[in-house]
Amino acid sequence: MPSTASTYKEKMKELSVFSLICSCFNPRLHKNLDSKSEYMEVKPINKRISGQAFEVILKPPSPVSDVAHGITSPPRKRDVSLEDIQKKLEAAEDRRRCQEAQVLKTLAEKREHERDVLIKAMEENNNFSKMAEEKLILKMEQISENRRAHLAAMMARLHEKERHAAVVRRNKEMREELTA
Repeated sequence: MPSTASTYKEKMKELSVFSLICSCFNPRLHKNLDSKSEYMEVKPINKRISGQAFEVILKPPSPVSDVAHGITSPPRKRDVSLEDIQKKLEAAEDRRRCQEAQVLKTLAEKREHERDVLIKAMEENNNFSKMAEEKLILKMEQISENRRAHLAAMMARLHEKERHAAVVRRNKEMREELTA
């Protein structure tokens, strides 16, 4: 058991804090594990209904241990100057302008396309209207020609009847002269 505890301690030194915390929930941990290291301490807490519980106490690293383990402090965040903020704002403004120009370009292209479609539809409508008008004029002319032909035929029959009536009258007059 002691070798397992020391192996566990050595592994714990290599793990990140998150891994360290997650490893506390590992069911393979032993009840009597009470380990100490130079920058952490693991103490078992009274057993719970759900399983074992441990308390992990992290100690601040000493300068000697940092060098020994090769741990470096995280890089400091550099102070942001007013010029840096201005540059970032200008860059953001440039990106916004580019995006706005792209949107406007897209809208202009769509508007141009819609205008082309509208012009084509108007041309087709005009062509259809012209064709319909021409067909109507042609039908009206045909109707007029048919009416003229019908009127001419009626006039011809009327003249024929008048000639026939004139012949009948002459014949009647000649009969009356002959009988008289």
